[in-house]
Amino acid sequence: MITLYVSPSCTSCRKAKAWLEEQKLPFIEKNIFHEPLTKQEIKQILSLTEEGTGELISYRSQAYQSLTIDIEELTINELLDLFTEQPSLIRRPILTDDRRLQIGYNEEEIRCFLPRQAREVKLAEIHRQLARAELG
Repeated sequence: MITLYVSPSCTSCRKAKAWLEEQKLPFIEKNIFHEPLTKQEIKQILSLTEEGTGELISYRSQAYQSLTIDIEELTINELLDLFTEQPSLIRRPILTDDRRLQIGYNEEEIRCFLPRQAREVKLAEIHRQLARAELG
């Protein structure tokens, strides 16, 4: 099951939700401001990242800009506490299942959440369109 972590006024979150609905993929939506991520959820997300905590931090957020501490000097437990206390530090949307993770909305990368058969059908469709374009 896909979990979609969102915030209320996030345009990218709305795009991700609309895409999931359009693809008819079942998902659980969690508003990180009404239901802050638990330390366990954050650990699960971090376990799927390629670059660790840097992928999860919203460096452009006002919350990050107003920090009076050096986030790089925090222990992992201190960082987990900070994320649970200040969810606006977390980039959104976050889409995850047991094996995949996407932070932020990317129209190409989100396709990884499609079942394999659906991806193969879409790929075949793209190949047909390219073939038609070449025949022009």
